[in-house]
Amino acid sequence: MNNGLENVVAAETVLSDVRGAEGQLIIRGHPLSALAGHWTFEQTAHLLFTGFFADLTDAAGLAAGLGMARVEVFERVRERIGAVAELPLYDAMRALTAMLPDGTALSDALRLLAAPAVLLPALIRLQAGDTAIAPAADAGHAADVIRMLGRSDGAAALDAYLVTVSDHGLNASTFAARVVASTQAGLTSSVLAGLGALKGPLHGGAPGPVIDMLDAIAAEGDSRGWIDRALDGGDRLMGFGHRVYRTRDPRADALKAALLSFGPVDARLRFAEDVERAALEGLRRRKPDRVIDTNVEFYTALLLEAVGFPKHGFTGVFAMGRVAGWLAHAREQALTGRLIRPASLYVEPPASRAA
Repeated sequence: MNNGLENVVAAETVLSDVRGAEGQLIIRGHPLSALAGHWTFEQTAHLLFTGFFADLTDAAGLAAGLGMARVEVFERVRERIGAVAELPLYDAMRALTAMLPDGTALSDALRLLAAPAVLLPALIRLQAGDTAIAPAADAGHAADVIRMLGRSDGAAALDAYLVTVSDHGLNASTFAARVVASTQAGLTSSVLAGLGALKGPLHGGAPGPVIDMLDAIAAEGDSRGWIDRALDGGDRLMGFGHRVYRTRDPRADALKAALLSFGPVDARLRFAEDVERAALEGLRRRKPDRVIDTNVEFYTALLLEAVGFPKHGFTGVFAMGRVAGWLAHAREQALTGRLIRPASLYVEPPASRAA
């Protein structure tokens, strides 16, 4: 038995390959470096969806359908969003997503692809005491998210982020989505399973604490001293290390490039780079036999902060990108896989003794 299903092959997929030893992420034959910053999220979603929906046309058709789906989702939840707006942000987004039809058609997939992009900005604004901004069907997906958030810049950086996190092998949330899809349930059920798994701090809930760490170090004013004390105390440095990658996470470089293209290097980024150097030096001194490098969380936190999302919304933005992968994996599983039903190893409890 491999605890945590380590090295267990549970699915055959054409969608993505995480090459941990090489530090590469391949999405349908394309290295991440060829997609992030070069392809739009709509083009990437089309790449992932190809072969799984009979009425899928070209990438332009998907983009147009996604724009209309954003408008439809907003209209569907307009009268209901106030009832859940007092819930924690991610829980409110998940509750509204659960109200969408649970079908398996392309129209269902487009609504679910649109849902986090529409719901998250609306809920952020409502919780801040502002009015939700309706989507624009003719806008690019990332640009519309930025507009609905009430901001005017950062669309290209957000687009690169959504592409970067769109799929990543058989991670916990994607596996959860595939398990549900294997029962022949609808796409909404699969996405809700993905949302549930993504919420955990060991998965999608991780980027927010990077901001807490950076703020704590900034308040102290001594990056190396803070990091040395944290490592000496056995604390985990947020944004470093990965379960699969045995080298630098390629997504970290993609997001740093997107952040650098967003605008001139500011004091926040220079400070973060100093923290990164100090963390990597400290980790190498203490653990010379292990490769612990920067992961996707570090620059995710910086990028999403820069484009205007509050840190409690970071997991929701992660879902905004990863939902494309969940939907593609769900369709792949439903069309080509079997009911996922692993075995378990029963551990006999000790016999109770008579009094």
